[in-house]
Amino acid sequence: MDDNVGTGGHVPVMLERVLELLAPALTGPAPVVVDANLGLGGHSEALLAAHPALHLIGIDRDPFAIEFSTRRLAPYADRTTLVHASSGDLAEVLDQAGRPVIDGALFDLGVSSPQLDEAERGFAYSYDAPLDMRMDTSQELTADRVVNTYSAAELTRILRDYGEERFAQRVAGLIIKERAKEAITSTKRLADIVRDAIPAATRRTGGNPAKRTFQALRIEVNAELSALEAALPAALDALTLGGRVVVLSYHSLEDRLTKQALTARTKDTSPPGLPVPLPAHQPRFRLLTRGAELPSDEELARNPRAASARLRAAERIRVDD
Repeated sequence: MDDNVGTGGHVPVMLERVLELLAPALTGPAPVVVDANLGLGGHSEALLAAHPALHLIGIDRDPFAIEFSTRRLAPYADRTTLVHASSGDLAEVLDQAGRPVIDGALFDLGVSSPQLDEAERGFAYSYDAPLDMRMDTSQELTADRVVNTYSAAELTRILRDYGEERFAQRVAGLIIKERAKEAITSTKRLADIVRDAIPAATRRTGGNPAKRTFQALRIEVNAELSALEAALPAALDALTLGGRVVVLSYHSLEDRLTKQALTARTKDTSPPGLPVPLPAHQPRFRLLTRGAELPSDEELARNPRAASARLRAAERIRVDD
């Protein structure tokens, strides 16, 4: 990875708002924040610079991200713990780090800039590259294996559920037909197949027709949604009174899971009709955002990749007795 990546070219998404939301939780003598999707360490670097007593635990399944962020955060090495792991292992990471209670948690979901920009990673349909899409390059499952070995039913489910692809069955069917002639091993060939499967009238609007298929494959290869389903509740459970969580998501599936997880923690679950709410059923959290916040026009002008970002945040207001 180029050492210049992430310092000049990479702009952390909604950085000022992330810092603003987390700051009230980080006023204690020795606050702890977990960055569950470390990436290039831009958010983490800003948090460490803004809070001199902060200890940061950074998690990323991409070994290149850990390597890069280790260098980037070297001035704060005595206040950082960087772990090569899936965010889905967040509870175990905190336990092993001896930090079961935290003051803040940040989730910056999705694919990072280097993963998109480095053609050989196979994440982008704009480059011709091997079908890979692994965030953790040591794992066995690749997009190549998914495309060439999954059944038509499995491919249809993935494209429909993870890519929200209206023509999932048509795309899956053409993939099955084409791979019978020759294995589909490149991003360009897959993108061409998807384009051919989508009706011409639909192709004329909505950007590259391969976008939804590539998103779906990436989510499947990296088990992104299952990782979020495990990691976000674990982070909420670990937050101390007054602790805060901020989540940046980049597509509707991530945002929906985030909304559901936060809403469940901010509702009164007392049985209806009681004259007095039961303390055990009172909300443990309160929302800090009204719906999902969007990046400002100024941010979009500075960082076009922030266009799909949606931010949600919550604060712990009660702890279990």
